[in-house]
Amino acid sequence: MKLTVLRADPAGNITLFVMDPVEKARRGKVAEQLMAIERFHAEQVGFYCRPTGDADGHMEMMGGEFCGNATRAFGMLIAREKGGLSQVRIETSGCDHLVSVDVDLAAGTSRSEMPLPQSVAAVEVEGHPGTLVHLGGIAHLVVEGVDPSRSFFDKAEPLFQDIQGLDAYGVIFLGDGKMTPLVKVPAANSLVWEGSCGSGSLAAAVAQSQHAPDGEFSREYIQPAGVVRATVVRQAGEVTAAYIGGPVRLDQPEEVEI
Repeated sequence: MKLTVLRADPAGNITLFVMDPVEKARRGKVAEQLMAIERFHAEQVGFYCRPTGDADGHMEMMGGEFCGNATRAFGMLIAREKGGLSQVRIETSGCDHLVSVDVDLAAGTSRSEMPLPQSVAAVEVEGHPGTLVHLGGIAHLVVEGVDPSRSFFDKAEPLFQDIQGLDAYGVIFLGDGKMTPLVKVPAANSLVWEGSCGSGSLAAAVAQSQHAPDGEFSREYIQPAGVVRATVVRQAGEVTAAYIGGPVRLDQPEEVEI
């Protein structure tokens, strides 16, 4: 099977976009095969789809999840295809409305609107306090001062089983001024230490801004392969708007066989 793919690098969260149509039932397996190609160092796969309605572009992730980094990278791709637009509106999996993406092609940056948290809960895992942030199709446990490990993820994983409709979930480890994300997409059989995680960055900002005054809370999260700026806007203590932004690099499309 030959496919045209485009490698995108949104702040180190390497994403492959499959430019050819692939049936939804086959996407998980296709993604698994593409991620096994070592030279790409891919952490996730998105699929270029035909837009509907007023959308400028339509992208679906490998497990049907929402991914902020992939969305802003795809937004840059669509902006470039459409002659250099500064803003595009994207249909994406895991989100029930069009997502606005602001693009600066000259600077090589892109900022995506993000879904608002559906719930935020204080939890505890093995005596460590954390914040469970549910963003719709994806949820993250944010913990501070815990050494990143697969064993801690395994102990935290039962927290996600009680949340209906999750396509992906992760543990976001914060410490020493850095953020380390470990994210699982069950449909694609993937558990990845991501170079950066957009939704995880937002979850961290939501968790860390819980006691902040109303207005804008913005923070850069330094991650293993890049930096993502997450912004939340609070009114009366509630998150009313959310964004992530940062650098994006797009490679040229190429043909691969799997």
